[in-house]
Amino acid sequence: MKSKVKPQLRSGRRRSQKLWRFCRRLGYGLCVLLLTYFVVLFITLKSASSGAVDAILVLGGSIEREIYAAELVKQSPQIPILISKGSIDPCVWLVFRRQAAPMSNVWLEKCADSTFDNFYYSLPTLSSWGVHKVKLITSESHLPRAKWMAQILLGSHGIWVEPDIVREVGIPGNHESRFKTSIDVTRSLLWVPFSAFVHPQCSQITNLARVRIYNWQYGGFHCERQMGKWEQKINNL
Repeated sequence: MKSKVKPQLRSGRRRSQKLWRFCRRLGYGLCVLLLTYFVVLFITLKSASSGAVDAILVLGGSIEREIYAAELVKQSPQIPILISKGSIDPCVWLVFRRQAAPMSNVWLEKCADSTFDNFYYSLPTLSSWGVHKVKLITSESHLPRAKWMAQILLGSHGIWVEPDIVREVGIPGNHESRFKTSIDVTRSLLWVPFSAFVHPQCSQITNLARVRIYNWQYGGFHCERQMGKWEQKINNL
Protein backbone atom coordinates (compact mmCIF):
# COMPACT_ATOMS: atom_id res chain seq x y z
CA MET A 1 0.00 0.00 0.00
CA LYS A 2 1.45 3.38 -1.02
CA SER A 3 1.99 5.83 1.76
CA LYS A 4 0.32 9.17 1.37
CA VAL A 5 2.54 12.25 1.13
CA LYS A 6 1.74 14.75 3.84
CA PRO A 7 0.17 18.02 2.65
CA GLN A 8 2.99 20.00 4.32
CA LEU A 9 5.62 18.13 2.27
CA ARG A 10 3.71 18.70 -0.95
CA SER A 11 3.42 22.39 -0.17
CA GLY A 12 7.14 22.59 0.62
CA ARG A 13 8.05 20.89 -2.65
CA ARG A 14 5.85 23.25 -4.61
CA ARG A 15 7.52 26.27 -3.00
CA SER A 16 10.97 24.84 -3.76
CA GLN A 17 10.01 24.24 -7.39
CA LYS A 18 8.70 27.80 -7.73
CA LEU A 19 11.90 29.16 -6.19
CA TRP A 20 14.12 27.24 -8.63
CA ARG A 21 11.99 28.33 -11.59
CA PHE A 22 12.32 31.93 -10.38
CA CYS A 23 16.12 31.54 -10.09
CA ARG A 24 16.39 30.11 -13.61
CA ARG A 25 14.58 33.12 -15.01
CA LEU A 26 16.48 35.63 -12.92
CA GLY A 27 19.90 34.04 -13.17
CA TYR A 28 21.47 31.89 -10.50
CA GLY A 29 24.16 34.43 -9.59
CA LEU A 30 21.69 37.23 -8.95
CA CYS A 31 19.33 34.84 -7.21
CA VAL A 32 22.08 33.77 -4.77
CA LEU A 33 22.91 37.42 -4.06
CA LEU A 34 19.26 38.23 -3.33
CA LEU A 35 18.83 35.18 -1.10
CA THR A 36 22.03 36.07 0.78
CA TYR A 37 20.81 39.66 1.21
CA PHE A 38 17.46 38.55 2.64
CA VAL A 39 19.05 36.01 4.98
CA VAL A 40 21.53 38.58 6.32
CA LEU A 41 18.74 41.18 6.62
CA PHE A 42 16.53 38.72 8.50
CA ILE A 43 19.34 37.92 10.96
CA THR A 44 20.12 41.62 11.40
CA LEU A 45 16.50 42.57 12.07
CA LYS A 46 16.00 39.59 14.39
CA SER A 47 18.99 40.69 16.45
CA ALA A 48 17.88 44.35 16.45
CA SER A 49 14.35 43.47 17.58
CA SER A 50 15.64 42.12 20.90
CA GLY A 51 17.93 45.09 21.52
CA ALA A 52 17.32 48.46 23.12
CA VAL A 53 15.77 51.42 21.27
CA ASP A 54 18.52 53.59 19.72
CA ALA A 55 16.37 56.51 18.58
CA ILE A 56 12.82 57.86 18.50
CA LEU A 57 11.23 59.02 15.24
CA VAL A 58 8.18 61.26 15.57
CA LEU A 59 5.99 61.69 12.49
CA GLY A 60 4.50 65.16 12.24
CA GLY A 61 0.77 65.64 12.08
CA SER A 62 -0.34 66.22 15.65
CA ILE A 63 1.00 68.14 18.64
CA GLU A 64 -0.12 65.19 20.76
CA ARG A 65 2.79 63.17 19.36
CA GLU A 66 5.30 65.82 20.40
CA ILE A 67 3.78 66.07 23.88
CA TYR A 68 4.18 62.30 24.17
CA ALA A 69 7.77 62.50 22.89
CA ALA A 70 8.58 65.07 25.58
CA GLU A 71 7.39 62.61 28.21
CA LEU A 72 9.63 59.91 26.72
CA VAL A 73 12.75 62.08 26.63
CA LYS A 74 12.42 62.76 30.35
CA GLN A 75 12.56 59.01 30.97
CA SER A 76 15.48 58.36 28.58
CA PRO A 77 17.33 61.64 27.83
CA GLN A 78 20.23 59.75 26.23
CA ILE A 79 18.06 58.52 23.33
CA PRO A 80 18.03 60.99 20.39
CA ILE A 81 14.67 62.12 19.04
CA LEU A 82 14.03 63.15 15.44
CA ILE A 83 10.77 65.00 14.79
CA SER A 84 9.98 64.86 11.09
CA LYS A 85 7.99 67.90 9.87
CA GLY A 86 6.19 68.41 13.14
CA SER A 87 4.64 71.55 14.60
CA ILE A 88 6.32 74.93 14.15
CA ASP A 89 9.52 75.38 16.16
CA PRO A 90 8.16 77.58 19.01
CA CYS A 91 5.28 75.17 19.64
CA VAL A 92 7.64 72.20 19.98
CA TRP A 93 9.94 74.33 22.14
CA LEU A 94 7.03 75.24 24.44
CA VAL A 95 5.96 71.60 24.73
CA PHE A 96 9.39 70.51 25.93
CA ARG A 97 9.82 73.55 28.16
CA ARG A 98 6.46 73.03 29.89
CA GLN A 99 7.30 69.36 30.39
CA ALA A 100 10.74 70.29 31.75
CA ALA A 101 12.18 67.88 29.17
CA PRO A 102 15.78 68.22 27.94
CA MET A 103 16.12 69.59 24.41
CA SER A 104 19.78 68.98 23.56
CA ASN A 105 19.09 65.55 22.03
CA VAL A 106 15.98 66.56 20.06
CA TRP A 107 16.20 67.40 16.35
CA LEU A 108 13.61 69.02 14.08
CA GLU A 109 13.55 68.01 10.39
CA LYS A 110 11.60 70.40 8.17
CA CYS A 111 12.12 68.97 4.65
CA ALA A 112 9.35 66.35 4.58
CA ASP A 113 6.04 67.15 2.88
CA SER A 114 4.49 63.67 3.06
CA THR A 115 4.68 60.40 4.98
CA PHE A 116 7.03 59.02 2.33
CA ASP A 117 9.26 62.07 2.82
CA ASN A 118 9.26 61.46 6.58
CA PHE A 119 11.22 58.25 6.00
CA TYR A 120 13.03 59.50 2.87
CA TYR A 121 14.74 62.29 4.80
CA SER A 122 14.96 60.55 8.19
CA LEU A 123 16.75 57.42 6.97
CA PRO A 124 20.15 59.10 6.30
CA THR A 125 20.05 60.75 9.74
CA LEU A 126 19.11 57.54 11.54
CA SER A 127 21.80 55.64 9.65
CA SER A 128 24.44 58.25 10.55
CA TRP A 129 23.43 57.81 14.20
CA GLY A 130 24.06 54.06 13.91
CA VAL A 131 20.45 53.22 14.76
CA HIS A 132 19.39 49.56 14.74
CA LYS A 133 16.05 49.89 16.52
CA VAL A 134 13.76 52.90 16.32
CA LYS A 135 10.58 53.73 18.20
CA LEU A 136 8.06 55.16 15.72
CA ILE A 137 5.68 57.72 17.25
CA THR A 138 2.47 58.16 15.29
CA SER A 139 -1.27 57.85 15.83
CA GLU A 140 -3.91 55.25 15.04
CA SER A 141 -5.31 57.42 12.24
CA HIS A 142 -1.95 57.08 10.47
CA LEU A 143 -2.01 53.27 10.41
CA PRO A 144 -1.34 50.84 8.87
CA ARG A 145 0.25 52.92 6.09
CA ALA A 146 2.96 54.57 8.20
CA LYS A 147 3.90 51.29 9.89
CA TRP A 148 4.23 49.38 6.60
CA MET A 149 6.25 52.16 4.97
CA ALA A 150 8.60 52.31 7.96
CA GLN A 151 9.10 48.55 7.95
CA ILE A 152 9.92 48.63 4.23
CA LEU A 153 12.12 51.73 4.04
CA LEU A 154 13.87 51.47 7.41
CA GLY A 155 13.74 47.68 7.64
CA SER A 156 15.55 47.31 4.30
CA HIS A 157 18.51 49.04 5.99
CA GLY A 158 18.49 46.77 9.01
CA ILE A 159 16.52 49.10 11.30
CA TRP A 160 13.84 47.39 13.36
CA VAL A 161 10.68 49.48 13.78
CA GLU A 162 8.73 49.50 17.05
CA PRO A 163 5.47 51.47 16.60
CA ASP A 164 4.21 53.47 19.58
CA ILE A 165 0.66 54.70 19.06
CA VAL A 166 -0.44 58.02 20.56
CA ARG A 167 -4.09 58.61 21.29
CA GLU A 168 -5.28 61.81 19.64
CA VAL A 169 -8.09 64.12 20.68
CA GLY A 170 -10.56 65.34 18.05
CA ILE A 171 -10.75 64.55 14.35
CA PRO A 172 -7.40 63.91 12.64
CA GLY A 173 -6.47 66.00 9.64
CA ASN A 174 -5.29 63.09 7.53
CA HIS A 175 -7.57 60.49 5.95
CA GLU A 176 -6.37 56.98 5.23
CA SER A 177 -7.69 54.96 2.31
CA ARG A 178 -6.77 51.69 0.63
CA PHE A 179 -5.76 53.53 -2.52
CA LYS A 180 -3.50 55.93 -0.63
CA THR A 181 -1.97 53.04 1.31
CA SER A 182 -1.34 50.92 -1.80
CA ILE A 183 0.27 53.85 -3.66
CA ASP A 184 2.63 54.72 -0.81
CA VAL A 185 3.56 51.10 -0.06
CA THR A 186 4.31 50.49 -3.76
CA ARG A 187 6.35 53.69 -3.90
CA SER A 188 8.33 52.54 -0.87
CA LEU A 189 9.07 49.13 -2.39
CA LEU A 190 10.29 50.76 -5.61
CA TRP A 191 12.56 53.14 -3.70
CA VAL A 192 14.32 50.41 -1.66
CA PRO A 193 17.00 49.47 -4.28
CA PHE A 194 17.77 53.15 -4.95
CA SER A 195 18.04 53.99 -1.25
CA ALA A 196 21.19 51.89 -1.04
CA PHE A 197 22.99 54.42 -3.28
CA VAL A 198 21.04 57.68 -2.96
CA HIS A 199 21.27 59.43 0.41
CA PRO A 200 19.13 62.59 0.43
CA GLN A 201 20.29 65.32 2.77
CA CYS A 202 17.94 67.76 4.46
CA SER A 203 19.40 71.23 4.97
CA GLN A 204 16.63 72.11 7.42
CA ILE A 205 17.53 70.08 10.50
CA THR A 206 17.66 72.11 13.72
CA ASN A 207 18.55 71.16 17.26
CA LEU A 208 15.60 72.09 19.49
CA ALA A 209 17.90 73.66 22.10
CA ARG A 210 19.10 76.12 19.44
CA VAL A 211 15.65 77.39 18.48
CA ARG A 212 15.64 81.15 18.94
CA ILE A 213 12.32 81.40 20.69
CA TYR A 214 12.42 85.19 21.03
CA ASN A 215 12.65 85.62 17.27
CA TRP A 216 8.90 85.00 17.37
CA GLN A 217 8.35 87.80 19.92
CA TYR A 218 6.73 90.40 17.70
CA GLY A 219 4.52 88.35 15.41
CA GLY A 220 3.38 85.80 17.97
CA PHE A 221 2.34 82.29 16.95
CA HIS A 222 -0.49 79.82 17.27
CA CYS A 223 -0.24 76.14 18.15
CA GLU A 224 -2.80 73.35 17.89
CA ARG A 225 -5.77 73.74 20.21
CA GLN A 226 -4.71 70.59 22.10
CA MET A 227 -2.03 72.72 23.78
CA GLY A 228 -4.78 74.67 25.54
CA LYS A 229 -3.28 77.21 27.92
CA TRP A 230 0.18 76.69 26.40
CA GLU A 231 -0.83 78.70 23.35
CA GLN A 232 0.41 82.23 23.90
CA LYS A 233 2.36 85.11 22.43
CA ILE A 234 6.07 85.05 23.00
CA ASN A 235 6.08 88.37 24.87
CA ASN A 236 3.99 86.75 27.62
CA LEU A 237 6.66 84.11 28.40
